[in-house]
Parts: sequence; structure tokens; C-alpha cells
Amino acid sequence: MSATPESRSRRNAALKVAGALLLVLLITLTPVSRPLWLGAEGLLVALAVAVCRVPLVPLARRVLLLSPFIAGAALASAVGAHASDWQTLAVRSSLCLVTVVVLSQAVTIAELLAVLRAAKVPTLLLTTLALMHRYLFVLADESARMGRARSARTFSGRRRFAWIAAASVVGNLFVRASERAERVYEAMCARGWKA
Repeated sequence: MSATPESRSRRNAALKVAGALLLVLLITLTPVSRPLWLGAEGLLVALAVAVCRVPLVPLARRVLLLSPFIAGAALASAVGAHASDWQTLAVRSSLCLVTVVVLSQAVTIAELLAVLRAAKVPTLLLTTLALMHRYLFVLADESARMGRARSARTFSGRRRFAWIAAASVVGNLFVRASERAERVYEAMCARGWKA
């Protein structure tokens, strides 16, 4: 009996998640005294990019967007007790970040949730992840709408005023998102949803 396309897709997603988890564990458990091993692990990450057929431009954009977190961790390590290991920490963090970004582009959120459900992850955590993913798009839409409204009302081209306006948009976005989340929660409870 042949496997259905759905079961093959689920199996492929499970293999990708397990491979990414093993690769992250391998990278984080590499001894500091073996920095050349990180080069081999970098080749494994490059192989994962090739096998998953992840487009390089979106991958590079996401990694660059998240790179300030790596820089912050490396800076904290550079001024901390283990100041000599900050380069290794930066390389490890970069490899782990690329691995997770590759996983996020190779597996859809529905496949990831199905794999986590099969791995017996608590239902409350799965529900939280699913709702968070769904409402990220609502938050992005609300942010874009508020940004357009703010730019339509702003007539000054000064840089300082633009920063103040952006801070105002972020503050208002937080307030509006909280109010909207409360309304969505009340509507879900009215329809019989239980936390």
C-alpha cells in the first residue's frame, strides 16, 4: 500500500524538524577547543540550504534582520567572564540562526504544528503558537494601516519628527493590538472556545 501525499508531507516535515533540531544540538555542543568543527557544521548548514531548496535572497534578508540579536549576544559575551570565546559564540549563534531560518522556510506552520502535535507537545502551547502566527498578520496589517495614516498627516520632512512619529505609531499599535486581542478573545469565548 502506497503512502498518501499527506503522510509523505508529514514525514518530510518531521524529518526536517528532527534534522534541524539535531544540527542545532550538534552546533551548541561543539567544544570551544574544536573551532574547526564549526566549519564542518557550516558545511552541513549549507547542505541543508541546498537540500531544502531555500532561496538565498529571502534567507539572507531574514538572517540580516535577526543578526542584531547575534551581535548583542557576542557583545555581552565579550564583556563577560568568558571574553575570549565571543567569536565562537557569534559563529555558533549564526549557524543556529541560519538553521532555524532554513527550517522556517522549508516547513509550513501547519506542518510544524502537526509534527509538534505528533510529538505530544501540550495542546495549550500548540494553540498559542497557532493563534500567534495567525494574528501576526493582523498586527502587520494594522501597523501598515497606522503607518499610512501617520504619513498622510505628516508634512514635515525632518528626521527627528519622523522618529517621534514612528514611536507614536508603535505605542498606539500596542494599545490597539491589546484592545483588538481582548475583543477577539471575547468573541472566541462567546462561540464556545475554551482556553
